[in-house]
Amino acid sequence: MADEHQFIENGLQRSQIDEFFEEELGRAGYGGMDVAKTPMGTQIVLKAEKPGMVIGKGGENIRKVTTALEEKFNLEDPQIDVQEVDEPDLNARIVADRLANALERGWYFRKAGHTTIDRIMDSGALGAEIVLSGKVTGARSRVEKFNRGYIKHNGEPAEEVVDHGQGVAVMKLGTIGVDVKIIPPGAELPDDFQVHDEMDPEEVVPDAVEANEAEGVEELLEGEPEVAEAAEEGAEAPAEDAVEPEPEEEDIEEVIEAEVDAAEDDVDIPDEAPIEEDLDELEEDVEAEAEELMAEMDEEDEDEGGDA
Repeated sequence: MADEHQFIENGLQRSQIDEFFEEELGRAGYGGMDVAKTPMGTQIVLKAEKPGMVIGKGGENIRKVTTALEEKFNLEDPQIDVQEVDEPDLNARIVADRLANALERGWYFRKAGHTTIDRIMDSGALGAEIVLSGKVTGARSRVEKFNRGYIKHNGEPAEEVVDHGQGVAVMKLGTIGVDVKIIPPGAELPDDFQVHDEMDPEEVVPDAVEANEAEGVEELLEGEPEVAEAAEEGAEAPAEDAVEPEPEEEDIEEVIEAEVDAAEDDVDIPDEAPIEEDLDELEEDVEAEAEELMAEMDEEDEDEGGDA
């Protein structure tokens, strides 16, 4: 069998075993499993809220489960190790099953969602998300989300850090899917960082400290060498490197007043005498034209009288 087919076969078998445990151990608070194949057989680690119910009286229940695994899935000498879940409210699988059972018992979805996510955060989780999808209130399907804290949705942290669990609530109108994601307390995320105020740089990065001392970076930052060398040689510093001092408010006001005075001086104001002379000439021209018009009118009147 090719490697690709073997991976598919192992994944399918793992999913079938997980579904079998969920059906058989649902009342015991089944919280997931880990399967590892060893030369001695198949090692299965079960997580349950009530390990006593998984084992049964005198180990009767665990023997039945072991026999069923050998017959159904052809596992060689399966060895089951049952571990108790320390904090059930931080196990996404158990939380999803609890919420699904609450919905089946008649809890209103909004009250059940807020109560569940509050219990998760009170247990110390860094973040949690609950998604209910289905006919939660009526005949039309929809999706309701409840968020608290910080949650990762993609990338490696979403696969390695986030605990993911699913459950199904069977209602009269149809099934409701329950999806729960939890980031447990103390999880190390790649974007986390800490600032240590009391750390000595020589202990953490000795190479960088030595390079700093050798190159004299601090001296370069304190003063600009080009300006200092130019001042020693008596030459002018480059115009680009020279830093002009910021002008004060009094200097700015003086400059503005000087520019205003210069602008007023540049404006040519005509003298009053030429204006009066022009007005006199204009009056003389008007009087002359008026006299000419009167003379023409008199001549016309005389001609009309002679003709009569």
